[in-house]
Amino acid sequence: MPKFSFAKTQNVDYNIFRLSSWGLAGYINDGGRMKIIKRDGSEQHFDSEKIVKAIEGANDDLGLDAKGRMTRREILANVNKVVKRCEILEIPTVEQVQDMVEEELSNSKHFDVAKAYIIYRKKKEEKRHQNTTDGIILSLVDNKNEEVKQENSNKNSDVIPTQRDYIAGISSKDISERFLLPKDIVAAHKAGIIHFHDMDYFVQHMHNCDLINLDDMLQNGTTISGTHLDKPKSFSTACNITTQIIAQVASNQYGGQTFTLSHLAPFVDVSRQDIRKKVLEEAKAIGIKYTDDQLESIVKHRLDIEIHRGVKMIQYQILTLLTTNGQTPFVSINMYLDEVPAGQLRDDLAWIIEEVLKQRIKGVKDRSGAWVTPAFPKLLYVLEEDNVHEDSKYWYLTKLAAECTAKRMVPDYISEKIMLQNKGDCYPCMGKRKL
Repeated sequence: MPKFSFAKTQNVDYNIFRLSSWGLAGYINDGGRMKIIKRDGSEQHFDSEKIVKAIEGANDDLGLDAKGRMTRREILANVNKVVKRCEILEIPTVEQVQDMVEEELSNSKHFDVAKAYIIYRKKKEEKRHQNTTDGIILSLVDNKNEEVKQENSNKNSDVIPTQRDYIAGISSKDISERFLLPKDIVAAHKAGIIHFHDMDYFVQHMHNCDLINLDDMLQNGTTISGTHLDKPKSFSTACNITTQIIAQVASNQYGGQTFTLSHLAPFVDVSRQDIRKKVLEEAKAIGIKYTDDQLESIVKHRLDIEIHRGVKMIQYQILTLLTTNGQTPFVSINMYLDEVPAGQLRDDLAWIIEEVLKQRIKGVKDRSGAWVTPAFPKLLYVLEEDNVHEDSKYWYLTKLAAECTAKRMVPDYISEKIMLQNKGDCYPCMGKRKL
């Protein structure tokens, strides 16, 4: 064990210790209260043993039989010179200390060791600037990186698409920290002073969170993966296209997205008219003439089935989709009656909202067959004059929403009145994740 003694010079205590493992009578003056400024700006205790090891490493690089090798005593003498020079400075930096080591080695005529030390220093610098993500990536692939695994509860790090996204994210963080972001921002982020959100996507020119204009894409058609899709001819087809749009949006951005049911409401009547036409054709084919009430009853029954299937399709496709970033899309659905005119269109929208709430109350089955609360889509329910009073037309929807909240912790509620007062408009936002 090293033997310690203490000396006091210029009101500064110094820890003077003997490297007895070398079997020498050499001492290194190691400032007990001296500090050094590291490359990340932090202050640490000045440790002259690190200088000894660095010079020793450069010395060994010459080879055991090299003529220019330093003795252990010579190494100690040079380190002491460096320490004495450091005492003059209030707090030296790592770079300053390394410069002093080079100078003292050269001044003491140990040119070969000085050259080896310069090469050693250069290699260390290159290593610091090399990509440091290898270990992180390998630990992720081996499913041992707990920090990454717990980062996002919506992403299963066991599956290949998620691992690919994480690997890309790790690379993005590394490039962002080393090249794209200002050094003070990176330092503040690492110190926990600020949090630079979504750095794992910063390297790409991507955006975060979308309000999807389904109305435009459904009414005027859209193109997905090079295939043009015309205006849907039924409510169920509109729901199917909606889920494909959701998947494409989620794969080309990060964060959540919101769409509103009012954009699907017009397709209820599209299906209604198509169903009525088919019922009349069937009746004619078998020689039956329905009364108006019978016809409307059959149409309503079949339309109810289609709305049920369309809403179920949205829910199950969202829950079972894995986008290119390896997660279920973070989707919020807005339910706002006043987005459409009063009359048949608003009644159709209410019909869809009712079905969405009923299916959410029921939940979905897990692998054991138990009914559980799905994470997505999030639901947004707007309180307005048509549903907020007990005698209002759509009060039954608000009661259903309250039942859904009691059982499934959704929907989130938006006050039309307050939002109009504060924002001047009532528009969809993003649902809140419940923990």
